[in-house]
Amino acid sequence: MNRRAPIIAGVIAALVALLAVFLLVLPKLGEVSTAQDELQTAEDQEVTLAAQLNALQDAQAAAPETEQEIAAIDAEIPPTADLPSLFRLLQGAADRSAVDFFSFTPGTPVPNAAGSFSTIASQVTVSGGYFAIDEFLFLLETLPRAAKVTTLAVTPAAAASTTTTSTSTLQLQITVEFYTTDLSAGPGSVPGPSGVTGTGA
Repeated sequence: MNRRAPIIAGVIAALVALLAVFLLVLPKLGEVSTAQDELQTAEDQEVTLAAQLNALQDAQAAAPETEQEIAAIDAEIPPTADLPSLFRLLQGAADRSAVDFFSFTPGTPVPNAAGSFSTIASQVTVSGGYFAIDEFLFLLETLPRAAKVTTLAVTPAAAASTTTTSTSTLQLQITVEFYTTDLSAGPGSVPGPSGVTGTGA
C-alpha cells in the first residue's frame, strides 16, 4: 500500500495538471487567439481608414479645381434650356463679327435616348461679308455653351433673301444643337417652337 501511494499521488497530480490545462490554460489560449484576431481586424480597419482619409484629403485639395470643372460643365450644358441667355450669347457673337443680319429660331428640347440630357436643335441665319461670316462661325465654335453644327449652307444673299442687295453679301444658314441636362424642359426652361428672332448691324 505504501508503495502505491507515490504512484497514486503522481496520477492525481497529473489529473490535476490536466484539469488545470483544460480549465485555465486552454481558455486563456482561446482568449489570446480571439484578441489577436480582433487586433488584426482593428489593424486592417486602421489601414482602410487611413486610405479613406488620404482619398478625402486628396479630394479636398482638388476641390477648387473640381468646382471650376463643374462650373464649366454647367455653363456648357446648363440645367435649364435658358434660351434668353443663349440668344444673348449668339447676338453678342453676331455683333462682334459685324454681320448684317442675324436670326435665331430655337427648337423644343428633346431628351436623348439614354435620358441623360436634352438636345435643342436650332436654326441660325446670318448674312454679311465672307470675313464677317467666318468670324461668326469662329465665335460660335468658342461659345461658353456647348454647340454642335449639324448642317451648314452658304449662298449668295441676293439669291436667297431680299434683305440685302450687295452681290458680295453671303447668307449662312446652319442647324446647331445646344444641350441642357433638363430632361423635361421644366421650371426655369424657356423652350418654344416659335423661336426668337433679332437683327443686328
